[in-house]
Amino acid sequence: MVRVGIAGIGFMGKTHWDAYQQIEGARVTALSTRDPKKLAGDWTGIRGNFGGAGGIVDLSGVHCHSDLDALLHDPDMDLLDICLPSHMHRPVAEEAMSLGKHVLIEKPIALTLEDADAILAAAEQTGRLAMVAQILRFWPEFALLKDLVDDRPYGALRAVHFKRVIARPDWGGDHWFDDPSKTGGPVIDLHIHDSDFIRYLLGDPASVACQGVTRENGQIDYLASEYAYPGRNLVVSSISGAIAQKGREFEHGYDAYFERGMVVYNSTSQPEVQAVVAAGEPETLTPVIADAFVAQLESAVKGVRDGVLPAVISAESGRASLALTLAEAEACRSGRPVTL
Repeated sequence: MVRVGIAGIGFMGKTHWDAYQQIEGARVTALSTRDPKKLAGDWTGIRGNFGGAGGIVDLSGVHCHSDLDALLHDPDMDLLDICLPSHMHRPVAEEAMSLGKHVLIEKPIALTLEDADAILAAAEQTGRLAMVAQILRFWPEFALLKDLVDDRPYGALRAVHFKRVIARPDWGGDHWFDDPSKTGGPVIDLHIHDSDFIRYLLGDPASVACQGVTRENGQIDYLASEYAYPGRNLVVSSISGAIAQKGREFEHGYDAYFERGMVVYNSTSQPEVQAVVAAGEPETLTPVIADAFVAQLESAVKGVRDGVLPAVISAESGRASLALTLAEAEACRSGRPVTL
């Protein structure tokens, strides 16, 4: 049995809690939050930009800590699931690994490459597994696209365009989303999903060019990126940001064009993956993965159980995705392509 501690019971901490309840061979044994109501199991105030609100949770048998340091020192834990603000990822991961815990870090791995490198160094020094929860790799409709690109039932991919747009969050308190020192802003907190998936799908681009919409404080609220893959006869782009209205709080999807067909998905307007081929009727495709969070956390649990770092959620890959996303922000601000 892999014993799991969850640091931070916000929207993602609650989402991970729900997923662990469905994973055989894993049990949440400890958690930490500063909120007395959440410590008592009242999670009704939790909400995010998709999914439902929290509820009343039975925490009997779970060590509930109001102090993060107490959680880190809890001996009844093998894996620490870090669902804390991004600027806290490095110190908490380093401390947890020094105390013998493996770590799963909610994306992004960190806000700077310096912090990401420190996490990798700590994993190397302690022999602990450092993993990053880049959920889009497990999202059913996106995992399906990965299979189609790899297996080529419609031939080679020729173009793919991704979209991820949300309304600016008004939940979480303290206007946390507007503080890039804590979140990295929409680029690091939101757009890294697609940057990471593009790397997972196609490998690292040679360069990236971007345009963006910025706020007075310089924070990028929306960006359009083009990724260069020289010699591959391939066009790749994405748009992402926090400029939508509350009537459409969350939208993501893609249009993928293959040699012998196109595949489209949009969480709002085309919620089922549909393939369109020449001279044929549109076909609805069924993803293999049923629940992204369960599949992702099962990968982490298996890694801890077997003592083998899962490549699909490795901290090294999380670091590389952060590097690409930071390059996109640089290209957006400078107005010039950035070579990777």
